[in-house]
Amino acid sequence: MNSVMFKRLVAAFGLVMVCVSAWALTDKQIAEVESRIQPAGKVCLQGDNTCGAAVASAGGAAKSGEEVYKSSCQGCHATGAGGAPKLGDVADWGKRAEKGVDTLHKHAIEGFSDIGMMPAKGLCMSCSDEEVMAAVDYILENSK
Repeated sequence: MNSVMFKRLVAAFGLVMVCVSAWALTDKQIAEVESRIQPAGKVCLQGDNTCGAAVASAGGAAKSGEEVYKSSCQGCHATGAGGAPKLGDVADWGKRAEKGVDTLHKHAIEGFSDIGMMPAKGLCMSCSDEEVMAAVDYILENSK
């Protein structure tokens, strides 16, 4: 490599370094960019302990069994859709009650497929397990 070529190479390298440093951001600019691209919030599902405090159901206070039934369960359990036993049907609920309330709670929370289809939590994903169990208890109490 001759000296002219070497000088050109050094000059080109210097020019590249000047361009790169001109594109570099200051610490203040980096902090401003980082603050603008922060997430607006965090999605935490009930039972997810990585979010810190336990996540409460929407609205804060636990819903009663009747409230859960009316907002999430009655679509199927009032009409019998998908083979769901109807609220007040003593015969259907009597057969199910023989399995034990713990089994009914488990099926309501986890879902169950027998003759029909009981989706997990009746698709009320904002409901706590306790709220779902309260809805089952409400249905049983009103189906005797």
